[in-house]
Amino acid sequence: MTREAPQVAGSRMLGTLVELRDDTLRAYLRARRDYGDVVRFPVGPPGLRAHLYAVFSPDGVQQVLGTRAAGFRKENSVYAEIRASIGNGLLTSQDDEYLFQRRLVQPLFTRRRVDGYAAAVHTEAAAVADRWAARPDATVDVASEMAEFALRAISRILFGADLDETVDVVRRCFPVLGEHVLNRGANPLRSPRSWPTPANRRAAAAQRELYAICDRIIAERHASRTAPEGDGDDMMTLLIKARDADGSILDAQAVRDQVLVFLLAGHETTATALAFALHLLALHPKAQERTQTELDDVLGGRAAAADDLDRLPYLTMVLKEAMRLYPSVAIMGRKAVTDTEIGGFRIPAGADVYVSPYVTHRHPAYWDDPEAFDPERFTPQAEADRPRYAFFPFGGGPRACIGQHFSMLEATLALATLLQRFTLTAVDTEIPLELGMTMRAAGPVRVRLTSR
Repeated sequence: MTREAPQVAGSRMLGTLVELRDDTLRAYLRARRDYGDVVRFPVGPPGLRAHLYAVFSPDGVQQVLGTRAAGFRKENSVYAEIRASIGNGLLTSQDDEYLFQRRLVQPLFTRRRVDGYAAAVHTEAAAVADRWAARPDATVDVASEMAEFALRAISRILFGADLDETVDVVRRCFPVLGEHVLNRGANPLRSPRSWPTPANRRAAAAQRELYAICDRIIAERHASRTAPEGDGDDMMTLLIKARDADGSILDAQAVRDQVLVFLLAGHETTATALAFALHLLALHPKAQERTQTELDDVLGGRAAAADDLDRLPYLTMVLKEAMRLYPSVAIMGRKAVTDTEIGGFRIPAGADVYVSPYVTHRHPAYWDDPEAFDPERFTPQAEADRPRYAFFPFGGGPRACIGQHFSMLEATLALATLLQRFTLTAVDTEIPLELGMTMRAAGPVRVRLTSR
């Protein structure tokens, strides 16, 4: 018998709006603990109140993202705001438009093509290591360092020779747009974007600057012999060259939309994974020593390459455990197309439905001592014994992240490069978190460096 999902207690006037606004992740964790794997959050004042549904069990997540994905669309307010800010690329497009984009973009993310980006990743990781080496026994903020590294790496891959100018623009503009998306997406009473409020004006200015530099580079690629007839191999040029089976191409706006999605997904998410992997290793010297021993044995002091990934199983386990505890995308939203049922509870048509890697990755039914750092959770046998969606940092189903292999390659090569040369000691132990378009540290994540 289908039942109504249990309703999370909130205030008479605003429901759970304040709790969700002040600390969404804590509110989700408490809801799972106190009410179960399918819950309903009342949000907003009477008369304007909405009900948000959250699904926490791996089986329920699999239904939302995988087996019944057609019944849960990317149509909630957050995706609408992302679409308005950075365009309608792979992250937000749907139906035939999504399938068309995916067909054209997929060849850029084959394993062979992605492995070809390893040299660009190593160039930027080695630059970080060289900069650190010039500051013996220094204390560094790995959150800001990894954000800069990941931004430069994806910009080098996307833009090639136009790296430095684009990095400066993205560094300034993306945080403004991210804050705007979050504030508007979570506000049921948001004003029209056309109103000249200070926040709208700041976001519009950031968007114009970001669009302008992308449009200029795209136009230059089209005008030069480095465009479709040439042999340029930066990702923007490859997007311009891309052809569907019937000869269809991405127009200039569609190329820009994909580039902006790749900038978002390719630097903020990887930066979070790297910062917390380094932080956790700095907190756990035995795990750090084991990682460095593996690197020494496998690499013998040489630079890591793409074909080394399968030879570094413990480093991969460390990275996965960091992504379990600190998934870059902590919450994923969908909208129910029709009335449906998950775990015996009714989800009405039109309801906003959320799944949370942050919460499911801490579900005590699937993870012993879930707050503890333990890379051994990701041995092949341990992974085989868990439900598929107990761990889903890259989403899943037909909308799973197209850049999963790229993210793992980038993060593994960066960690290998840095840990070969430095031992880390934690300075900050408790790291507050904040949610924007991705999850990240709310303050510095400091470690002390010692050259090996």
